[in-house]
Order: sequence, then structure tokens, then C-alpha cells
Amino acid sequence: MGHPKGLFLLFTTELWERFSYYAMRAILVLYLVGQVHSQGGHGLGWTQAEALKLYGIFTGLVYLTPLIGGWLADNYLGQRKAIIIGGALMAAGQFLLGTPHAWVPGMETEVFYLGLAVLIAGNGLFKPNISTMVGDLYEDGDHRRDGAFTIFYMGINVGAFLSGIVVGSVVAAYDGNYQMGFVCAGIGMVASLIIQFLFAQKYLGDIGRVPAAKLSQAANQNVTKEPLTQVERDRIKVIMVMGLFTIIFWAGFEQAGGLMNLFTNEFTDRMIGGFEVPTTWFQSLNAMFIVIFAPVIASVWVRLGDREPNSPVKFAMGLVLLAVGFLFMIGAVLEMNGDPTSKSSMWWLVGAYFFHTMGELCLSPIGLSMVTKLAPLRIASLMMGAWFLFVAAANYIGGFVGSLIGHGGSQEEQLANAMGIFAGIAITATVSGVLLYFMADKLVDWMHGAEDAHHGDEDKVLQEEIAVTGEHEGVQR
Repeated sequence: MGHPKGLFLLFTTELWERFSYYAMRAILVLYLVGQVHSQGGHGLGWTQAEALKLYGIFTGLVYLTPLIGGWLADNYLGQRKAIIIGGALMAAGQFLLGTPHAWVPGMETEVFYLGLAVLIAGNGLFKPNISTMVGDLYEDGDHRRDGAFTIFYMGINVGAFLSGIVVGSVVAAYDGNYQMGFVCAGIGMVASLIIQFLFAQKYLGDIGRVPAAKLSQAANQNVTKEPLTQVERDRIKVIMVMGLFTIIFWAGFEQAGGLMNLFTNEFTDRMIGGFEVPTTWFQSLNAMFIVIFAPVIASVWVRLGDREPNSPVKFAMGLVLLAVGFLFMIGAVLEMNGDPTSKSSMWWLVGAYFFHTMGELCLSPIGLSMVTKLAPLRIASLMMGAWFLFVAAANYIGGFVGSLIGHGGSQEEQLANAMGIFAGIAITATVSGVLLYFMADKLVDWMHGAEDAHHGDEDKVLQEEIAVTGEHEGVQR
């Protein structure tokens, strides 16, 4: 396909790593709330509120630790070594989560926490470095670079799509044993490591071996510190304002692995004929919709030409589409009419995931791309770190919001609480989207020309638009 073979090594490595992460994410909350082993189940018997709070803390740390892992790779380890160490820790974490209760009687929770801690540490080393190496395969100005991120992005979403399908099937095959799902995720991570061990030197050469700080040390010797200009300060204000809105979006979006996952498991009719669709399969919808519709959305922006909405307006559209998705979840609750013995149609969930994905495609290409365009070069890393703090906060808040479903009580109460949460997110997202829409012109003024579009060859611009989404997914997911 006209690309270095190293791209497909990184594509496959990341595919299996994302498979591993999303497989674990799909069953984490389900395992926590599952019936305890002593009662014939395979879970830890937590309340839904406790499980969703932990889910928020875990996903929040998943976005914080890459700041530390990136710094270690840049200054001491190099990207290749960081990926190997991180991958090994992630595999170990998955297998610790999959340790049978019979092997550690009375210490199930301690082993579980240890597994999560090891997994978070490994993620911090792996996550920020794999996508950076994609760019390092190409010289500056190489037109193939944008297409490379598009291919890499597809690998991410193929892994995410397969994870829910495969792990759900494995858990079902082992009679609801979620720990076998964690083992499955661990095997995926081992596959990623094996690929790196066997082919990295052959196809990547010395890429990622030397810490970036050593490479850039000579270039930065003569750099002097200067105060920020008014233009730079205005652009930083845009990053901060947009960061606040990104918290709202991702806090709602991340209900997919938490509250929506529990709603799917408890209150959704998943029967198709005589076959019950595993709960985790619905986690694959987002990745499937991204692969199908990312080129479509990118094409729409390109063909609008000068009428293409600016970044804040696209962001506002993403928030409104998120709200529309939660209207489908409200519809699912209303269909049950307060009767927990009935079940809502799975098509409400499909609609919710579809509109959430459309919102993501309006919003997700903007975040990291905007930071790279607006942040002053001498503090670009600091501003990128600040952006990840926004995302980490969003994940933690998302877990807290989901936990408002309560610490038990009747299913009628849980349904009422779920309705309140879905409605609250829908209202908050709508109001935020409208507010951001009316702020858009001022924010564009503060960008001081960074938002100017350059419309050239349509096919080239289309490829670049998709590539921005790919670069985002390589880090954001």
C-alpha cells in the first residue's frame, strides 16, 4: 500500500492492545456487581454505585498515567522499551484480574486491586508512545503520514470492535465466568507483545530506541524563555474554555462502559429468536459506527468548503448529538413504564450508541488537533498534559454521575434514578451545546487565525481530515 512495513507492525500491535483494554472495560462493571463466588457466581458482589465509582476512578487514572509514562519514555526509557515494559505490565494486570477465586480464598478483592494498579501503570507506559512512533516512520513533509494515521486508526477500532464480541462469547461459553474474559484480554495483550518482540527490530530499526530528550537536547540549547504574547494568552484561553466543555461530553459518553452497560445487562430485552445477545456485544457498536461513518463525516466537512462549521460549532454539535443519544435512553426507560419485570427494546441502545458516535465524530478530531494548533510551541507539552487532565476529570465525573443510580434499593428506584441521570446528562449537554454555539465567534477571534481553513485538493483535504481523527484515537482511546 506504499507505506513502510513498520506501520503494519504498529497497526497490529495497537489492534491487540486495544482489544485487550476494551475487552476488560466491557466486563469490569459487570464483574464487580456480579453475584459473589460463595453464592455460586463469579463476581465480587458490589453495589452498582460502588462499581461505577471505581469505574470512574480507573478510567480517570488511565488518562493521567500516560503523562508520567510519556515523560519516562522521553527522558529515560525510549518509546520501544516503554511499550515492552508497559505491555508486560498490562498483560500481568489482566491475568491478575483473571485469577480464580479458588486460588486466593479471602483475598479476591486485594488481588483485584493489585491487578488494576498494575494495569494502570502499564497503560501509562504503553498508551502515549505507540501512536508517536507512527509519525516517526515518516520524514517531515511526507504526504503519506496522514494516510498512515488513517490506517492506524482503523486498527484501533477493529480491535475495539472485536473485543466486545469475543469477550462476550468467551464469558458466555464459560457460564458467565467474567474472569475468563480477563484471561482472554490478557492473551490479547500477550499477542501484542509477541508481535513487538518478533518484528520490531526488523521493521522499525532504531525508531523509538533513543529517548526523545537526548535527540532534542542539542536543538534546545539556544532556546531562551520569553513571556507569553497577548495572542498566545488568548489561544490558551480557548484551550481552557474548550476543555471545560470536553469534560461534559466525555463524562456523558463514558456512561457506555458504566451505567449504560448495567442498563443493558439488567433492563434490556436482548433476545433475537432463541439467542440472547451478550451484553458486551453492545460495546462494539461505537467502534463499528466509527469505522463506517468517519469517512462520511469527514467527507461532509470537506465538501462544505467555506461553509464548514468552525471548531467550536462542531464541538457544540457533538454535545447536542450526545443529548439526542440520551433521549433514546430516556425512551428505553419510558417503554418499561416503571415495571422492572419488563424489558426495553435493544434498538433504543443502538440508537443511543449511534448518536453518541456521531457526536464523537463531530468533536473528537478537534481536541488534540486544537491543542497542537493553539498551544505556544515552548509549552506545547504542558498544554497537552492539561488537556489530558480535562479528559481524566471527565472520566472520574462520569463514574460519579453513574453511581447516582444508588447503593441498592428496589429495581423501581434504580429505574427512576437511571431516568434522572439520563435526563440530567441530556439537559446539561444541550444547554452546554447552545452556550458554546453562541460563544463560538468570540473563541474563533481568540484563535487569531489558527482556525483559518485551507481548502486545496479535495481528496488530500479529505485524507487529512480523517487522519486527524486517527491521531486523536491513537491517544484519546
